[in-house]
Amino acid sequence: MRRISTLPVVAVGLIAFVALVVPWLGLPDPVQIDVPHRLSGPSWDHWLGRDEVGRDILSRLLWGARSSLTVALFSAVIACLVGTTLGVLGGFLGGLVDLATIRLADIVLCFPPLLLALLVVTLLGPGASTLIPVIALVYMPGFVRVAYAGVLGVRHLEYVEAQRALGVGSARIMLRTVLPNISGPVMVQFSLAMASAVVLESGLSFLGLGVVPPAPSWGLMIGAARSTMAQTPLPLLWPCIALTITVLSMNALCDAVRSAVDPHGAVPRRLRWLLPPLPSGLSLAAKGASLAVRDLEVAIDAKDAEVRPVRGVSWEVAPGETLAIVGESGSGKSLSGLAVLGLLPLVARPAAGAALFEGRDLLRLDEPALRHLRGADIAMVFQDPMSSLNPVHRIGTQITEAILVHRSVSRRRAWQEAVELLAKVGIPDAARRARSFPHELSGGMRQRAMIAMAIANRPKLLIADEPTTALDVTIQAQVLELLAGLKAEEGMGVVFITHALPVVAEIADRVMVMYAGEVVEQGPVAEIFARPLHPYTAALLRSAPPEDGSLPQAIPGTVPLPQHLPPGCAFAPRCAHRQAACEATHPALEDVGPDRVTRCLRWRDMSATAQTQQVTA
Repeated sequence: MRRISTLPVVAVGLIAFVALVVPWLGLPDPVQIDVPHRLSGPSWDHWLGRDEVGRDILSRLLWGARSSLTVALFSAVIACLVGTTLGVLGGFLGGLVDLATIRLADIVLCFPPLLLALLVVTLLGPGASTLIPVIALVYMPGFVRVAYAGVLGVRHLEYVEAQRALGVGSARIMLRTVLPNISGPVMVQFSLAMASAVVLESGLSFLGLGVVPPAPSWGLMIGAARSTMAQTPLPLLWPCIALTITVLSMNALCDAVRSAVDPHGAVPRRLRWLLPPLPSGLSLAAKGASLAVRDLEVAIDAKDAEVRPVRGVSWEVAPGETLAIVGESGSGKSLSGLAVLGLLPLVARPAAGAALFEGRDLLRLDEPALRHLRGADIAMVFQDPMSSLNPVHRIGTQITEAILVHRSVSRRRAWQEAVELLAKVGIPDAARRARSFPHELSGGMRQRAMIAMAIANRPKLLIADEPTTALDVTIQAQVLELLAGLKAEEGMGVVFITHALPVVAEIADRVMVMYAGEVVEQGPVAEIFARPLHPYTAALLRSAPPEDGSLPQAIPGTVPLPQHLPPGCAFAPRCAHRQAACEATHPALEDVGPDRVTRCLRWRDMSATAQTQQVTA
């Protein structure tokens, strides 16, 4: 759960606090009538004046807040408890329970909320004791549907099935496993029901079917002041302002809760110009490089402290060159590529460094400028084409859109180019495939379509984030051959993010090895493969399937989380060559030769070992 915005919480909290402490504020009696002073204006004794029968407006306003919020709170709590319980039972147990709970909610939903409330209140009589169950009944179906939909999404997931396999009872699974995982949408529904209940209570009181006079209520105050608004509008203005501020504050709180609990919710990005200034002496023009990344750091604002999963990463790629970024999952490879294009997840942000492209720092460009570059001069191919392609639009339409966004050509010409691009990337019968939807293509064809979209505007740089991971060996080879051909033909630089070292050996010119958010080794592919100078690189090479058919050697342990890094070398807990100094001292990135860097205290020993093995071989 992300941090919730403080302003709506403070606003709603202040309103609730005032309503809670109103009996101790020493205000005049809200029901005491003083007809001789009716409709008198504001004074020191009566800050907002008096109403149509001489009652203090401020006192009635604050007591009315107490009445409205009490009714709204108890109504929302009852609706939440009953509706969520029915939704969880129906979604988890299914069968007749499912049928009964959902049909009950459908029956209530058949009636418009206001008409249903009017009907019940008319039959049972007005009053707060009637309003609370009526409003709860009106909003209960919303909780049923939200909880039911949430349970359907999680009831067959692995962690729920594991509970069943252990013999845990259904009641315990629903309460301890399912309910916490659907609490986010239920919280949003609760805040929405609270705001709506305040409006519904005021509307019913305005019609004389809610709070019984002379008890204070905003709806009653609005209804009574309407008859005297020609003489003075102030008695009508104050309850309207109070109602508006309360509802807007609750709606803002609802939006804040949704953004906090929804992983796809909109979270305000930190403005790019808030990045620290460029380090002194850092040139805005990288000599001979399409892209030069310098000291890149990515930060995530966690609950307790800031986490930096990418730290001090520097690399560059020249025109016509392929740089491979390799490492296990969690090493920071993809975050580095996404940060360059401004595509980081909403919870992450670039915190330091620079990404220099044609004299401009991509990390400090605003969104319109980045949007102009993305898909034109710089393109990206993502790992999963099925989640990257829009499932409701045809392949050709999506490629056409990428062309029209960046170039002034006719739609007809853009469609022709889309078909030509599909044929160029090796898709047979391109004209027919351009009219297909993504689900009608195989995985290899979808990946080729993504590549066609990426090269539609002849980019100078292509970032490919594990584009062959989900493909079989044959299709993987075809995609790699395609990328190599496009690089030679177009002269574009390629950043290839992968964890497969055989792929690196086939396609890359230089390789950068990342571990736990840092660069641990970088250099030409042939040198890295022949003489690795970091134990992690050597372990990665041993983990690749050998050509002789023998079993690869797994790397023990896992990549540490960025918030739990060891004090010394991040790889030390998994390293067979570690010494006491490795666990105490964090090694710096050291130049060890022409275009070679490594982050290891024992790189000289590693070099000697590699040379000995070469001589022995």
